[in-house]
Amino acid sequence: MAAKKTSTPKINFVGGNKLQSTGNKTEDLKGTESVKGTPVPSVQIPEVKPDTVSEPVTPASLAALQSDVQPVGHDYVEEVRNDEGKVIRFHCKLCECSFNDPNAKEMHLKGRRHRLQYKKKVNPDLQVEVKPSIRARKIQEEKMRKQMQKEEYWRRREEEERWRMEMRRYEEDMYWRRMEEEQHHWDDRRRMPDGGYPHGPPGPLGLLGVRPGMPPQPQGPAPLRRPDSSDDRYVMTKHATIYPTEEELQAVQKIVSITERALKLVSDSLSEHEKSKNKEGDDKKEGGKDRALKGVLRVGVLAKGLLLRGDRNVNLVLLCSEKPSKTLLTRIAENLPKQLAVISPEKYDIKCAVSEAAIILNSCVEPKMQVTITLTSPIIREENMREGDVTSGMVKDPPDVLDRQKCLDALAALRHAKWFQARANGLQSCVIIIRILRDLCQRVPTWSDFPSWAMELLVEKAISSASSPQSPGDALRRVFECISSGIILKGSPGLLDPCEKDPFDTLATMTDQQREDITSSAQFALRLLAFRQIHKVLGMDPLPQMSQRFNIHNNRKRRRDSDGVDGFEAEGKKDKKDYDNF
Repeated sequence: MAAKKTSTPKINFVGGNKLQSTGNKTEDLKGTESVKGTPVPSVQIPEVKPDTVSEPVTPASLAALQSDVQPVGHDYVEEVRNDEGKVIRFHCKLCECSFNDPNAKEMHLKGRRHRLQYKKKVNPDLQVEVKPSIRARKIQEEKMRKQMQKEEYWRRREEEERWRMEMRRYEEDMYWRRMEEEQHHWDDRRRMPDGGYPHGPPGPLGLLGVRPGMPPQPQGPAPLRRPDSSDDRYVMTKHATIYPTEEELQAVQKIVSITERALKLVSDSLSEHEKSKNKEGDDKKEGGKDRALKGVLRVGVLAKGLLLRGDRNVNLVLLCSEKPSKTLLTRIAENLPKQLAVISPEKYDIKCAVSEAAIILNSCVEPKMQVTITLTSPIIREENMREGDVTSGMVKDPPDVLDRQKCLDALAALRHAKWFQARANGLQSCVIIIRILRDLCQRVPTWSDFPSWAMELLVEKAISSASSPQSPGDALRRVFECISSGIILKGSPGLLDPCEKDPFDTLATMTDQQREDITSSAQFALRLLAFRQIHKVLGMDPLPQMSQRFNIHNNRKRRRDSDGVDGFEAEGKKDKKDYDNF
């Protein structure tokens, strides 16, 4: 290769047309001279495999690393001048490349190709980011995809195992409850006179081989239990998602127990204060009236066991010996922080709501809970029941007595809690269905107008009136059937409150339009259940189908949900808007 004519000093280029530095030979670099005449130190060039990939590098990481790269190999970039001494271009002896732009010199020194050549020929310890090849990138993507599939598989398997455990516990509870009921039934029959028949001994066999007055007894082996339906799976899975977490249950139990203990100390403090004020002997005779606060009781969803995931507000009722007044409410609110500090080191925010006849207690630690303590007295209801009596006007109320209606509502909440614990708590599937409907009332605006107490009465009556114990799926269907029949419409008998002596309709607060909307929505939900679309009613994704060898009753073909056509479009466009409600 002919030498280029440049101004002094004279430069001899080494390498020719081929790159001779890819092997282990070092003789090619021994004769190389720089611009200043100093020889380039000879180094042993390590063998580098171009396909070797250490770690996958993303474009974002390359851009971040390139901004921190320091230029290397300034001495190996030479200026090529013409006869007049003017720089016409730059030549890199490491890369055997040339460029004309002076501004490109800095970029070239930071470039990956230049740094790789510098690492091969000069400094093997230089760190150079390796760009992954297309093949390595595809391998990494395939690994990530398989990892995600594996995680999804194990997640679904855990959900199915959790559901099986819940259903197994549910089946065992139902079995032992059924055995106890049968045992109690036959024990009662044996203790009754005439062999346990209230209408006398049984007569001759009647129709179907059963004597009058005697319930039919199962003959032969016990019938096999009906397998769990698809609706049961969906209802139990939805119930598991809306059930409060263990952390929430612990937080509720903690703040309620602390509040109850603090109120007990407040009652003792007020009682001691009254005794010290009245030191006369006549006051000692009235031992039952020295305590202003009689007790504290749980009401609402806390007492009924209907808490949902995310519920942060619970209610307590504080019973007073006399009619609660603003003065008593203020004294309790002022004394409560002192007693809370004695019981627990945590801080609580206490507010006095006179309009609500209550004290609101908020916790300052996550998860933040709120306890509403409502003051009331049984004397208020007793006076309310004898309003027509002549002596009722002789009793004078305190000048700062609290709202009468709020106190009556608190007493009604006490009666509702007692009734629910006696009638609904022991009823199979009742509490589960009420939780499902409470979640429905929170999700769907149409159902938000349904009074909670009326809903609890309706569910209890629908399930208790069935001829046999209801599974969760059958119980939910039966409740929707009752509402679809028009039981809440205007002109129907309504839902009378069993906790009131006088007839009172629990649906009296609903308008005619609200009754019709809920009835129409229940009818549409019933159609969804009939066509195996219960997941739309519950607001959840479809569950994975069971294995075909266990599903022997479902042999007919059905249209897929993913083909974009719903099974109810043929019924008319008027039902299409209802899909948004579920």
